[in-house]
Amino acid sequence: MKQYVFAVSGVKNSGKTTLITKLLPELKRRGLRVAVIKHDGHDFEADVPGTDSWKYAQAGADGTCVFSSGKHMIIKYASVPSVVELIGAFPEADLILLEGFKYSEYPKIEVVRKGNSSESVCDPKNLLGIVTDLTKEELDVNGETLDIPLFGLEETERLTDYFLSKMVIDSK
Repeated sequence: MKQYVFAVSGVKNSGKTTLITKLLPELKRRGLRVAVIKHDGHDFEADVPGTDSWKYAQAGADGTCVFSSGKHMIIKYASVPSVVELIGAFPEADLILLEGFKYSEYPKIEVVRKGNSSESVCDPKNLLGIVTDLTKEELDVNGETLDIPLFGLEETERLTDYFLSKMVIDSK
């Protein structure tokens, strides 16, 4: 199966993480292997202070790897890799979900939620659909005619069907 990449985009606090955590169980139930790549603008702390890997980093290691029988984590203290390189770290995944990446060329679903925003911030040419609690009339899509589907905030199964249909269409 070809690997697919979709972004789940939106403004800060729009519900991107919430949507992804709702989609993951449904995608897994459908037999897909899914990885998620998220940018953290706050320089996250991977090495928890006091742990061995933190001590290695403090002592000058250029990278560390921690593993157990069921998982591993590799941390490299280096320049930021490209999105393509990050995607390449998951060759086993059928689907990669990028959280954020609203300005990327990747096909995307945007989350637009009342009280947070009423307008789309993504380029319409890359926008596959919008997950929202707004009506079509309340939604501002940069003056464009809305020719993409709207999904409710709880329409996980319908959105999963849509992702799968896009994957099938693209593989032909």
